[in-house]
Amino acid sequence: MVVVSHNRADRLRSCLESLERSEERERLQLIVVENGSRDASAEVVEEHPEVQLIRLPKNFGLTKAMNLGWRAADAEYVLFLHEDTEVDAGAVKRLADALDAEPTAAAVCPLLVDEAGNPAPQFGSLPPDGNWSAADPQPQSEAVEYPRGAALMARVFLIKAIRQIDERYGQFGGDADLAAQILRAGKKILLVPGARVRHFGGRRAEALIQADFLLGRAVFASKYLGFVAGLRARLSSVLSPLAGLRLAELRYTLAGQKIDGTQE
Repeated sequence: MVVVSHNRADRLRSCLESLERSEERERLQLIVVENGSRDASAEVVEEHPEVQLIRLPKNFGLTKAMNLGWRAADAEYVLFLHEDTEVDAGAVKRLADALDAEPTAAAVCPLLVDEAGNPAPQFGSLPPDGNWSAADPQPQSEAVEYPRGAALMARVFLIKAIRQIDERYGQFGGDADLAAQILRAGKKILLVPGARVRHFGGRRAEALIQADFLLGRAVFASKYLGFVAGLRARLSSVLSPLAGLRLAELRYTLAGQKIDGTQE
């Protein structure tokens, strides 16, 4: 399991405590990629001696953190989690069992729920547009197109086959790209409704975060829809904040600056 964390020590503590209660915990390898936090996140990890910590000097975004995490894992499957999740005790085993039972599935996701236990926003469309819908769960597992990366278990061999999750994405787009690669390979992503993970969300959409999303959307369009679609998405990343007078966001999109400070 790979938990990506940034400046949310309290959420990280709750996430790790829930994972420690997982069924067959002794068989699980738990890795935290600490993405340059300035709070006590690293100290929270140290409260769990069996958890492996990868500590980064700055926030490189979700995509690079996910790649670092799965490369460090010694397992057939990897469960990616955001730090603002809490995992039901049987969820990890149910997800792994679902992959064991369905060879045509390259990835599985749990049902994301809110604090009240109701389905939470989880599913997007490809190409990604930033909108999420909650599941209408059926009794059995079902194929889905694009589940958000807050909780997603994938076969490691598939990520190795594509070499890595494309690091042209910063904070946003890596999960969409992984979903697209799975579908392109003729494999399935399954929603496993019996596995449940609470997702809290609620991070404030700062200018750099929103710019990173717009740039990631342009990368996706260029990669999967062609040069013209990519150019249109890139122009939209400039015109949208300009029209809304979101000047800080505009500065980042004009420069092509991702969340880690590099330029796309």
